[in-house]
Order: sequence, then structure tokens, then C-alpha cells
Amino acid sequence: METKIAGPVLIDDEWVEKHFDHLSPDLARELHPTLARARSRCPVAHSDQHGGFWVVTRKEDVLRVAQDWKAFTSERGITVPSPPGPPMKILPVTVDPPLQREFRQLTNPYFRPTVVKEWEEPTRAVVNRLIDGFIEDGTCEFMEAFARPFPGLTFFDLALHAPAEDLDEVNGYAIMASQMHRPEARECLLKLAGWIGRFVEERRRQGPRGDVVDAVMAAQIEGRPITPEEVVGTIQLLVLGGLETTAGVLGMAMLRLCEHPEILTALRERPELIPNAVEEFLRLDGSFVCIARTARNDTEVGGQLIRQGEKVLMYWVSANRDEAEFDNPDVFDLERARNAHVAFGAGPHRCAGSNLARMNLRVALVEIVRRLHDIQVQPGADIGFMSTFNRAPESVPLVFTPGKRVSEPTSF
Repeated sequence: METKIAGPVLIDDEWVEKHFDHLSPDLARELHPTLARARSRCPVAHSDQHGGFWVVTRKEDVLRVAQDWKAFTSERGITVPSPPGPPMKILPVTVDPPLQREFRQLTNPYFRPTVVKEWEEPTRAVVNRLIDGFIEDGTCEFMEAFARPFPGLTFFDLALHAPAEDLDEVNGYAIMASQMHRPEARECLLKLAGWIGRFVEERRRQGPRGDVVDAVMAAQIEGRPITPEEVVGTIQLLVLGGLETTAGVLGMAMLRLCEHPEILTALRERPELIPNAVEEFLRLDGSFVCIARTARNDTEVGGQLIRQGEKVLMYWVSANRDEAEFDNPDVFDLERARNAHVAFGAGPHRCAGSNLARMNLRVALVEIVRRLHDIQVQPGADIGFMSTFNRAPESVPLVFTPGKRVSEPTSF
């Protein structure tokens, strides 16, 4: 009997092996159990959905696809939940080496550990001001009050040196543009691009500041000056690459802390384990779920022949729970000896902002552990997930013991 995909989906073995649908709400609800079944039964499987594509779930095969850009191009992706209208090119995620390397070499020096370390205390100030906004109430919607505004407020200020009076407005555009499933996402993406264009023009009238914006504006690409469109696209990727992904990890981390208060207790008793906790949150609860590639030629992966032009969807979050790579992969282990996760991707397109993301998560976790007590998800709350591409909770309503502010009221 033929399996029907329309309507409510029963995720059974046939669905996993032949009808895998990366856009299914059922997959969003049952993501990790479904991917575990795929790793076991069909680690490289072909789905007949959305015109057909391959699903890759084991770490060894995920790395094979991610690192071999000559065999698998980033220039043509797969069906994704994107806002309507003409496609917008966000660089360099949509191009391959060697051109991709030229764009990456522009930005990488500005996100090295030594640079990011200088942003730590200003970041801590932002974290505490946001916590101050709700700590006296003993309740908050964590995604709205903290997780989503936090990464953008720090990035626009510390990395781009955006005008203080623009922070609220542009961060609002960026937050909404990062949530591609929302109908207003495209409008906000256009508004963000417009703001970047105006911001760059104003920066050209100012003296150099020695930051990533100066580097992008002055760049030579393939021996010619970078175009205005490429400047906007490059800065846009820097913005969008770290907002909803960081927010998603923070939201998932808070859910895990509420479900397992013993983790919070352990971190209060041994705060030196907080960096380890960040790595486990990234491995188990990373929000960068999957990414697509297209085969340039006939290629074998995991014993399956993938033909030229066929789409491949590789799951980072599945690779991070691969039983062949991690001992007790589903266990949150604060003293895990080896944690070679791929939460930031792999290959030439690995996230350029990984150092910044780690610092943001570590500083946020330090202050959350220190200041919020008796944290629980509000009774009866229904936690939903907006996408299987970026696994961020739709909302995380919390209750906790009210605390005291540490700073004067501040408007960002």
C-alpha cells in the first residue's frame, strides 16, 4: 500500500527511507529520534519529496560532502522555507572556492579569538542589562526578552560599530529577517539590506576605523574592486549568520536547564565547567540543523551513487549524535573528553563567527547561572519549533525566583 504524505505524517521506516521531508512539522517535533533511525537504517537515503534529494546523516558522510567542494557545490541548494520574491545573494555562502576564499579572507581576521576577547566585558554588560529587564518580575518569555535581541545588539555595536541610535531598529530588522518562515521576513530582509547600504555610504564619508566594515569596503575581488552589491551581501551574511543560530542555542539550552536542574547545580558548584557546557549545548542542541549541496558529477557517498545535479541535504545535528563518533551521544556530559562536533559546520563554509558565538554563549551562561534561580518553564506551556533548518524554540516562557537589578534602566 502506498504511503500518503499529504496531511498528518506518520514517521515510520518507509517515511525515513523513501519519503523524508525536511519541511515536515512532524520532523520538527521528532527530529532527533527520526535522524537516529536514519543513521541506523539508511545513513545515505534518497527521498522522493520536493523533486527528490539525498539525506546524509552519519558524521563520516556529512564531512565527506561538506569538505569536498569540488564534488558538491554550494551554488545551487534545495527547497527551503524562504520568503517570496526574487532570490537575494548573501555572500560568500552561495559561492564556492576559490572565490569563496577571497570573501572569507576579508572577514576572518576580525573574528579571531584575540579580537573577540576584547568584546567580552561589553558583551557581559549587554547580558546583564537584558536580564535586568525581567529579573524583578520572576517571569519572562526568554526568546523575546533575551535570546533574540542579545546577539544582534552586541554584533551591531562591537563588530560593525553601528550608530547607537540605530541599534533597536536594525536589530529588529535582523531578528525578523532571520526567521524565514514569517511572512514579514522578506520585507525585513530588504530593510536590513537598505540599512546596510546607507550605513556603508556613511562609513565611506568617515575616516577608517580598522574594522571588518573597512576591510569589506576596500576589498579587491578577483583583481577588481568589490561591487556595492557584494559589500551589502557580505555584511548581510555576517549579520544573519549569527543571530537566530545563537538565539536558538540559548533557547534550547534554557529548556535543557529547566528539564535537568542538576546541570544548573553542577555549573554553580563548578563554574569552570561552563566552557564544557557550551560545547555540549552546541553538540546536542545546536540550531544549525542542516545544509544543502548539489553534486557536480557522479559521486559515491556511503555506498550510494549520487548523480550529477542531484541535491544532497546533510544533517549537522545528526552527525553530532553519531554513535560511531561519540560515547553515549544523547547524554549531556560536562566532562566529555572528546567533543569534535560540527555545530558550526565543516569545510570551506564553516562558520566564520564561531569564536564570537562561543564567547556570547559562555558569557550569557555565566550570568544566567549566577543570576537566575529556580528556573522552570511555565506550567502548561507548549514549546514549538519554527523550522528544521534552524532549530530555535518559538517561545520559552519561564518562571523563576525574582531577583535584583545590577544596573540602571538603559534603553538600547
